[in-house]
Amino acid sequence: MNASQALAPLTAQIEQRLAVLQERIAGAAERAGRNPAEVTVVAVSKRQPANRVAAGVLAGIADLGENYLQEAREKRTRVTEHLGESSRGGVRWHMIGHLQQNKAAAAALAFDTIHSVDRPRLARALDRHAAAADRRIDILLQLNLSGEAQKSGIPAAEVTELADVCASLPHLRLTGLMTVPAPNPDPEASRPVFRRLRELRDELHQRSGCETLRDLSMGMSADFEVAIEEGATLVRVGTAIFGPREDAE
Repeated sequence: MNASQALAPLTAQIEQRLAVLQERIAGAAERAGRNPAEVTVVAVSKRQPANRVAAGVLAGIADLGENYLQEAREKRTRVTEHLGESSRGGVRWHMIGHLQQNKAAAAALAFDTIHSVDRPRLARALDRHAAAADRRIDILLQLNLSGEAQKSGIPAAEVTELADVCASLPHLRLTGLMTVPAPNPDPEASRPVFRRLRELRDELHQRSGCETLRDLSMGMSADFEVAIEEGATLVRVGTAIFGPREDAE
């Protein structure tokens, strides 16, 4: 039995969930007068077993998001074991969690896109290690727009300086901004934060060296529709695709 056959029941479940998700994305895009094709789903695979993630790839997922470096490295290996070496080039891996500077070398090898750059020293470390690996990594700047002391990200007042630093680093490509609003059961409560991130993106896009800064990584399972209405190009959705999390295999 090959991988596709073994994973067929899981793949069918995820295909159904993806179809529902795409309908909701299309509805949100239509309300905002946008093309749904402008929105990329980053399927958050944190604490999901490797066989379920592999089934997601078979169902058509092309972008996977992980919060922790070690889990991502182990999962990439396990997913490849399920699907074979040919699967390696078909998926983009996104780092969406906080990244410590001492893990920059490993992250520069493990991820294609890093959403959580929030300080110049981290950016310079990533650039240095990407150069050593002969890679160019897409990065987004993480902003803390809700002012939560415990949350990673820079305040809006510091984003221009950080953007200028990142734009000058040859092995990084600055593609956008990311934020995580304060938790709230009402998705509408996130709208002002999403709107502010879009405004900052639009302002930065006019700066020399920031022409590639177009993406907005915002919105998760509970509020991605509001995020799309406010301009999100990357939405980070996990349980709505894979189901409840469990300990990874």
